[in-house]
Amino acid sequence: MSQLLGIIQRLKAMQEGNEAGDIQQRRFEVNGKTLCQVKYFPATETFELEVYGDDKKTNKYQFDDIDITSIEIFDLVQEERNPS
Repeated sequence: MSQLLGIIQRLKAMQEGNEAGDIQQRRFEVNGKTLCQVKYFPATETFELEVYGDDKKTNKYQFDDIDITSIEIFDLVQEERNPS
């Protein structure tokens, strides 16, 4: 299974696991380093991607598309695994 497919499956599980209307969240890590956290808001059907920087600052991004969210997470993971 490709890494991108795994990310998409995790995000879909967040969408499907919202019967109670609770906000779902997942962390994505590489070698024990947390790169980002994703929250899914069922009321608005949006994802919030919180990216953790090396300087301990965070940036938050809102997405309403699972594919775009997946690609952003995939890019973060690839950058960490293959730094230039």
